[in-house]
Amino acid sequence: MTMKIGNDADLIYKQGGIMAYIKKKSERRFKITVCNGYKVNGQKRMKAQTITVPPEVPKRGIQQYVMAEAERIEKKFKYGIEESDQTHFDRYAEAWLNRQKPYFKATTLAGYRRNLEIVYPIIGGIPLAKIRPLTLEEMCEELRKRPGRNGNQIKECTVQKYLETVSSVLEDAKKNDIIPFNPAHRVRKKFAEKEKQHIPQKYEMQRLLKIIMDEPILYKAYYTMAIATGLRRGELCALRWKDITGPFEFTIRHSRSCVAGQGIVESDTKNHRERIIVIPAQVWEFLMSPRHWQTIRSGKPENNQPIFTDLDGHVPNPDTFTRHLRKLYAKNGFPKEYHLHTLRHYYRQRAMNAGWQETGYLILKVDSPNGYKPVFTSEEVRHARSAVNQLRNKKIQQGQYTDATDDMLLKLADVPTFRRM
Repeated sequence: MTMKIGNDADLIYKQGGIMAYIKKKSERRFKITVCNGYKVNGQKRMKAQTITVPPEVPKRGIQQYVMAEAERIEKKFKYGIEESDQTHFDRYAEAWLNRQKPYFKATTLAGYRRNLEIVYPIIGGIPLAKIRPLTLEEMCEELRKRPGRNGNQIKECTVQKYLETVSSVLEDAKKNDIIPFNPAHRVRKKFAEKEKQHIPQKYEMQRLLKIIMDEPILYKAYYTMAIATGLRRGELCALRWKDITGPFEFTIRHSRSCVAGQGIVESDTKNHRERIIVIPAQVWEFLMSPRHWQTIRSGKPENNQPIFTDLDGHVPNPDTFTRHLRKLYAKNGFPKEYHLHTLRHYYRQRAMNAGWQETGYLILKVDSPNGYKPVFTSEEVRHARSAVNQLRNKKIQQGQYTDATDDMLLKLADVPTFRRM
């Protein structure tokens, strides 16, 4: 650190990449000017702020206080934050959450906040500079002592989720040059056994379908749509009548979820992409049946109205469909591990057994002994979509469309096979 005192009692403060001009206005008032690079025309980017040293700071500590304020103002101007390595973890984490609001979905942000509130009592009051790998290992040991759901011991994969959340905060502090490294990356982790996916057998799904057929039309349409398309719960709840883009065809654009403290929140899909799905004719009839009854009771639904509503047009909470299906599982002797997302697992397994292979967000079919092509150009995708849609619409008009028609159409079109989940 260098400091120069000029004839006019001005100070030039330099430390690392920080440079500040300090002008003394009175005994306890100082004007601090910081620089952050140059404009296009060659002028410096300058920002000035006048501070007043609190009376509780002794005279011998005024200079040190002013230097610390100069560093804080420079960081705020340069990085948009004013925290230092002495900032406590909980304060920095809260500021980090606020900065992530434009980038995270509400449910993701709520999950991060929930995890951080659990670790705050353990490491929240520790300055960032004093958090070491050993500190985080001790935090994990404390978390392992916490009771999980129904009083059972917390799982190791859950402990590692808490650690990953802490790591995200510390990585942001490292990126902003507040700490030299991320201590979470040096933590020794215990082996976490992955939770086994429970996928229903075909005979179980056939039995479930028979049970669903006796349910009210709202649940019948919702669950058969989930089985036939593999859509997520939130995507199904967010479907609107305007999302019907063709015969038996929907465009998936949004997702709806329940966030604590905010209620029902709607956002884009999990992978932030739109996709088109085609449903079997029987499921289409189930969807049109509640629309018919709504028209009779309360008039024709608006195009912007959600599809899955009761007969009076009220939109159920997404948890309603989860709880109702769990009751059906329990009542009819299905394994307790089954839930609503299990229907999506079954759809994916059925697709893969039929020859589809998963690569990221794309489910690609093996069309030749040489395997599949993992990447398509935009021109290939446009050509495939256009050709397949033309053939599909022709089959629909002829009344020849069935649940297995897509595979045949893709072979007739002689184009790369693709489908987004």
